[in-house]
Amino acid sequence: MTTQVPPAQALIVVDVQAAFVSGPDAVPNAPRMLEGIEGLLARARTEGALVVHLQNDGPTGAADEPKTPGWELHLPVHEGRREVVIRKTEDDGFHETPLGALLTEAGISDLAVCGVMSEMCVSATARTALALGYRVVLPHDAHGTYDIPAAPDISDAVPAAMVSRVAEWALGSDIEIVPRAADVTFRTERRGQ
Repeated sequence: MTTQVPPAQALIVVDVQAAFVSGPDAVPNAPRMLEGIEGLLARARTEGALVVHLQNDGPTGAADEPKTPGWELHLPVHEGRREVVIRKTEDDGFHETPLGALLTEAGISDLAVCGVMSEMCVSATARTALALGYRVVLPHDAHGTYDIPAAPDISDAVPAAMVSRVAEWALGSDIEIVPRAADVTFRTERRGQ
């Protein structure tokens, strides 16, 4: 069964960097998540929707430290007027970046968000987008994170799938959660229509 989801005008790909989605330290189910993200990218590009790749600049020694192999974006970028890379240093992709201005200039009102980590950068970026009045679609199979380790006297380990689901739930009732990235379509913003 296909979920009917109104098309988005832009795709925000959050921190799909080598350290998080490839090799032995990749998030659980990274291949499945990447398949969903690749489908989103293909549809967004075909429709001429705006694509924004967020790239986190981690601190010295972090897996995503700038100019290290782990920092590199994992998926190819087709940079141009409709596809850009925005570097950031905080979880929220809007914080001290040109993301908000770019979306405003392009006349965007509807976003699809995907990437890593569900409870951190994906959540923070989606939450700000919602607060700014954007319609936000979050495909369940196109974001991911790590297991949370057990904490003595606090909790057992929390599986990554549960962390991602809780991150979705915590975004409240305004976010549009859809089961499959394959159900998300795109359209190009046409001013004056």
